[in-house]
Amino acid sequence: MHIYGTKNRQTSIVATDFLRKNDRMASLLPAAMRMARLQTDCAAILPVLAGNTDVISFQDGVLVLAVPSSAVAARMKQMLPKLQSALVQRGWVVESIKLKVQVARAMPEKPEMRTLELPKTAVQAFAELAESLEDTSQNKDLVAALRRLAEKRK
Repeated sequence: MHIYGTKNRQTSIVATDFLRKNDRMASLLPAAMRMARLQTDCAAILPVLAGNTDVISFQDGVLVLAVPSSAVAARMKQMLPKLQSALVQRGWVVESIKLKVQVARAMPEKPEMRTLELPKTAVQAFAELAESLEDTSQNKDLVAALRRLAEKRK
């Protein structure tokens, strides 16, 4: 069983073992397992949005879902009646569903920047081009840029 807030199954197992072993925390285990089942049911009903929504709470018939952006919330609002009726069919007593935008959750990892590698022959060709151009006021900036490029890449 996967618990909300954990990234992988191994972490979920460790979390449930901790809850079982600690007397004070053991009372949280049924609630955590209930939330995990509800999260699984929501993902099964709306697989398109499963990775973008998380169950935050479910109390007194009110289901609160976290969404990463207002765009996802707008799309999700259109699907709420379907989700609610499907959850009721699965035995959940859901009277209403609320959405809470939590932007920080959806921040993508920063992509790795690539660096341009030029072969030695290309660097040499730029250096030769810089030397072969006429020394005029029109070519001055181009020649300087080619020399900087060749020096930087050596």
